[in-house]
Amino acid sequence: TIRLDLSKMEPSSQFVSLRYECCSQSNSQSRSLHRSFIALMNCVICGYQGLVDGGENICSASWESVSMMLQLGGTVIGSARCKDFQTREGRMKAACNLVKLGITNLCVIGGDGSLTGANEFRTEWSGLLADLVRAGKISAEEAKKSSHLNIVGMVGSIDNDFCGTDMTIGTDSALHRIIEVVDAITTTAQSHQRTFILEVMGRHCGYLALVSALACGADWVFIPEMPPDEGWEDHLCRRLMDQRSRGSRLNVIIVAEGAISRDGKPITSDQIKKLVTDRLGFDTRTTILGHVQRGGTPSAFDRILGSRMGVEAVMALLEATPDTPACVVSLSGNQAVRLPLMECVQPALLVLCMCRSFENNWNTYKLLAHINPPDVKSNINVAVMNIGAPCAGMNAAVRSAVKMGIIQGHSMLAVHDGFDGLAHGQIEPITWTSVSGWTGIGGSMLGTKRTLPGKMMEEVSLNIAKYNIHALVIIGGFEAYVGGLELVQAREKYEEVCIPIVVIPATVSNNVPGSDFSIGADTALNTITSTCDRIKQSAAGTKRRVFIVETMGGYCGYLATMAGLAAGADAAYIFEEKFTIRDLEANVEHLLGKMKTTVKRGLILRNENCNSNYTTDFIFSLYSEEGKGVFDCRKNVLGHMQQGGTPTPFDRNFATKMGAKSVLWLTEKLKECYRHGRIFANTPDSACVLGMKKRALNFQPLADLKADTDFEHRIPKTQWWLKIRPIMKILAKYDIKLDTYEHANLEHVVNKTGSLKK
Repeated sequence: TIRLDLSKMEPSSQFVSLRYECCSQSNSQSRSLHRSFIALMNCVICGYQGLVDGGENICSASWESVSMMLQLGGTVIGSARCKDFQTREGRMKAACNLVKLGITNLCVIGGDGSLTGANEFRTEWSGLLADLVRAGKISAEEAKKSSHLNIVGMVGSIDNDFCGTDMTIGTDSALHRIIEVVDAITTTAQSHQRTFILEVMGRHCGYLALVSALACGADWVFIPEMPPDEGWEDHLCRRLMDQRSRGSRLNVIIVAEGAISRDGKPITSDQIKKLVTDRLGFDTRTTILGHVQRGGTPSAFDRILGSRMGVEAVMALLEATPDTPACVVSLSGNQAVRLPLMECVQPALLVLCMCRSFENNWNTYKLLAHINPPDVKSNINVAVMNIGAPCAGMNAAVRSAVKMGIIQGHSMLAVHDGFDGLAHGQIEPITWTSVSGWTGIGGSMLGTKRTLPGKMMEEVSLNIAKYNIHALVIIGGFEAYVGGLELVQAREKYEEVCIPIVVIPATVSNNVPGSDFSIGADTALNTITSTCDRIKQSAAGTKRRVFIVETMGGYCGYLATMAGLAAGADAAYIFEEKFTIRDLEANVEHLLGKMKTTVKRGLILRNENCNSNYTTDFIFSLYSEEGKGVFDCRKNVLGHMQQGGTPTPFDRNFATKMGAKSVLWLTEKLKECYRHGRIFANTPDSACVLGMKKRALNFQPLADLKADTDFEHRIPKTQWWLKIRPIMKILAKYDIKLDTYEHANLEHVVNKTGSLKK
């Protein structure tokens, strides 16, 4: 809860200044967030039950009391199902407790039921106050001071089952738990040639099951939204037999707990186990994950999402008026949006939203899971290659591209060792079976190098002709983008290079123009975040210690910034945001002040190329000298560990969708470019980057992206994540200016055609 009790404060107080400034300067470019705001924060213990019970269940929260919450799973302030709040009498008690404490602003974090209750509470607020006055529990003056209740919701649910948001807080962490189990199970299943049935949560929503199936390449998935066709038992057994006949040593079946058949009857994991055992005689095991999915350390994505939504919720409450409808802070692509709470909790609308969000995942899964190559081959050869530094998720992209190509009837070719391999003929056919199991493997199975094709274009063009390559999928980082540009430029001289080309961004640096996200960046971000957790734990134990951590990224500060948000860093130095010795001095002063509180630790992140003079060693020495007698310093250079590890669920799914979509696009482009019995592609739109922009995958011509590229520093000129950097400083307790233009306006969920509108 956020206590905005203006009536009991003098007009000269800092808080009133904050309130007045935020409301009266809505058209200005910036507003101040004062430190005094935190002193007016309250926490409600155990959710609505604490609101009803009152007393010590509604207590003040300080900056220091929440300083170690970021890396903790679950909920520190507790949650409880409350039958009392479902009754008007219970809501009257809750209203009375709020009025007595002067609280007129409430932030509710929960699922559909919690937010529906919040909406009802606000709707009947005036009636509750009137009843309390009549009952003599509050005075008329108290009722007048608390005449309206502002409510902002944030969606916390592992099922991702709330309309209006692309992702709910907790979903990504739950997927991490599931995939960890799948990876562990896979090793034993392969050893013993077993079939594993994994049951995951999702009574009414199969998001976790479906995305997990995509992420691990499961043989079958059962979800409540898409009951299987009649006779699914025979189809499932055929599928498992086909996989075994192709040499697969394991089968994975994922079941949502709410899975049903066409006639509405439950499909249970035990039922599936009996079917597989009786009909096929396979050694079959069942694993029910249960509440393990709700626990554990939150992922980097969830920490950043929760932090961004929390800041946006506070701003929404500060800007609220008695006429402002209750809203939910949601995520649309990479943007925070505010949606009317009333619209989001309508059951009919929820079904519509779920259908739209599921369609893409479901169609991709069905295509990649079913081995149904066409009877007639296309006589098209599509080559796949990795370029640049290796990163987690590259193999998942190759797998889906190869499988989608085979489904389209194409012959797929693997190019080893990047453009070097293309120039030297390291090219061979790649099959459906050969890429099985690649989804969860980090690095690059094809091999990758940073070499660009410009100096060996003659050899490249000869091998494109020799191996009759009709289209090219390039998966990699900035070198893949530049290499693609060099191939486009070479079209004027080498006719063999006039083929459709698609570049899929895959790099931990997240620095490829044309895409908000790159494959591999999420895995690297989680690696940095988990390392920082351990570092913070060490610092908290020894007290009065500051750690300087160097991250990768070249000149791109994405990893340092987002890891700083996810790990609760005090500062993150990046190339894109210039800093001086005065900034370093201010950061040291900030840490000196922090050591006087109960939070006696510090964390500073530095992007590897943020400044050629202010190196990691220099910053370490500066902090060590200035902190003498108050804190000591340690430094860590994370290095190439950021490029390794198994891909996260996000990277697996992102790569799977990107690989599949790239080949579908190439298939259509090949039809357009077929002239006089051969392929000839020389238009700008025949060589594109496939990138994520806001909430959609788009193909953008390589040539069009040159204007938005800083080639010297290998970064895009515009980067969306720079706009959220102030949040990190706000959460580190700096006095800063916050750009009002980055705050969301109220939007409606859907119009008549089912699309978002303002």
